Amino acid sequence: MKMFDLSGRVALVTGGSRGIGYAMAEALAGAGAKVVLNARDAAATAAAAAKLGGTAECFDVTDEAAGTAALDRIVARHGRLDILISNAGQAIRKPLFDFTTEEFDRVLHTHVRGGFWLARECARRMAPNGWGRILFTTSLMARNARAQVPAYAAAKTALEGLVRALAAELAPRGINVNGIAPGFIVTELTKGLHETPDFKAKVEGRTPMGRWGRPEELGGPALFLCSEAASYVTGAILTVDGGTSGYF
Repeated sequence: MKMFDLSGRVALVTGGSRGIGYAMAEALAGAGAKVVLNARDAAATAAAAAKLGGTAECFDVTDEAAGTAALDRIVARHGRLDILISNAGQAIRKPLFDFTTEEFDRVLHTHVRGGFWLARECARRMAPNGWGRILFTTSLMARNARAQVPAYAAAKTALEGLVRALAAELAPRGINVNGIAPGFIVTELTKGLHETPDFKAKVEGRTPMGRWGRPEELGGPALFLCSEAASYVTGAILTVDGGTSGYF
């Protein structure tokens, strides 16, 4: 349908070389967008981008100078920047008494500080065209936290607040800002949890659909929020968790 057509749009997807990020980028590319993948591993990112017919820009989202230079290259190459999927992140799992302040800061700097400046600079480049989409990957952990992930839960909760604040400020400029909150999805980052029998069974028992999600199941929701189909949707968090958050 035309409302899902992204032909002519240019999209940057951070953390896009694998897992959820790649799946969302693949959905955008399938709808006609020119996709630029970002991650820190240059070889893996270039290979992933090639599969989508896109390009790669490798920088750490905590490095504002390197990232801003990359945005300038994207605009110089394509003439515009229309969509940002801010997906880069990291998780540290360990007991509270072993969790250092430096580790806490590192997680928040990646998710929150990195997400903030990148959204600001992308919006700066979208505003002259009067159209833009910014999509943050938040998490079920923003509302249903568990033990041993204090920094991750705090970061994802902060991102949901950032979504609402940026949505309010950028709406008059034609830029919609939303979040997508995955539940338990099988990726390289969650492989250890998925392969732990007790934890795997616990998630399946709490999820009405009775299973973990697949990365590609985030593609359709991301495409919706980045397209004309979501023209009147901003400041929203779309939860994609198989019903986990609404089940007791």
